[in-house]
Amino acid sequence: MSGPTRTTVREVETPGGPARVHVQRPTGPRGTVVLGHGAGGGLGAIDLAIAREVLLGAGWAVALVEQPWLVAGRRVAGRPPTLDAAWVPVVEALLSGRGKLPRPLVVGGRSAGARVACRTAGPLEADAGLLLSFPLHLPGQPDKLRAHELALAPDPSFVVQGTNDTFGTPDELRAHLPAGTTLFEVPGAHSYPKGSRSALTQALTSIAGMLPG
Repeated sequence: MSGPTRTTVREVETPGGPARVHVQRPTGPRGTVVLGHGAGGGLGAIDLAIAREVLLGAGWAVALVEQPWLVAGRRVAGRPPTLDAAWVPVVEALLSGRGKLPRPLVVGGRSAGARVACRTAGPLEADAGLLLSFPLHLPGQPDKLRAHELALAPDPSFVVQGTNDTFGTPDELRAHLPAGTTLFEVPGAHSYPKGSRSALTQALTSIAGMLPG
């Protein structure tokens, strides 16, 4: 790590209400990683926790974003346009003003958060993507693909996918990976048991060494 880590929690106003951002920043960070949660849970997912731990250790500032629907205590996530409209001003706020976080910018998240990151990567001029458990399709609906969203991922991007993910297996994803995207396959499903820590840590450590910055 680059030095002592400073931790802050702030709220950012968005069109959908306040979002909450948990920022951990080492001294002299090499860049910034902003990650969002999925539609079925918050920031406690094991892959998000390990990503934060590994990336901090590699010298990156890491911001975990709680969408306004979660901050407000609602149990159902908003529609994609609502999520995107909240995400963009949060990332812009982190990169501007006093105490702004530095580029290069890596955007990502798990599941629905990964989709948001892909859809908004262009307007935010993201330098790379980190996509955890990308939901290529709903379970049992492989004909209704979200490959058009995956195609919007920054170059380079890195996908970490469970071998038995019912939202899209690694083999399914390989058929739709855009140029510049690398897939890491780990044991598990769409969500991971505690026993997946070692495999997730190994994959994310490899990714940390491949990020631009």
